Amino acid sequence: MTKSVSKKSGFTLLEILLVVGIISILAGIVILAINPTKQLGDTRNAQRRSDVLTLLNAAYQYSLDHNGSMPANIPDVGNSSCSEKATAEVCQEVTGGETCTSLVALYGTLVTSSSTYLTAIPKDPSVDAAAGTGAGYNIVKLANGRVTVCAPHAENSASISVTR
Repeated sequence: MTKSVSKKSGFTLLEILLVVGIISILAGIVILAINPTKQLGDTRNAQRRSDVLTLLNAAYQYSLDHNGSMPANIPDVGNSSCSEKATAEVCQEVTGGETCTSLVALYGTLVTSSSTYLTAIPKDPSVDAAAGTGAGYNIVKLANGRVTVCAPHAENSASISVTR
């Protein structure tokens, strides 16, 4: 009589658990290296930089078309910084008789039917539209006549402000 020895190939439970553990440790390291929260914040900050420049360029285009005078509803704050003045926050689209109480109503000035300066007031990516009429950007006129637009809701300790 001969004994036949059959070998079964496969992995043991211990080997499978070891591989799963190694893969999860590597996945955790990759997720920490990528840091999606910081990446998303940087993406929103890039949008804010673009919006700040868009608002500032529209205001200056307006001044070029009106013999150097800036829109009258931009508040003059003297030497204060842009982010300190909540009353300088730019309004979003104002329709249906709504008012922009203590906000700068640039909608009728820069957003015209012919879209000369802007097609719409840009809105900060983190500002909830239902929370109010604010767009999340501040615009002020300094004592030296220069205009500053800033994004007070910038993330990752960024400071987004442009003066011209």
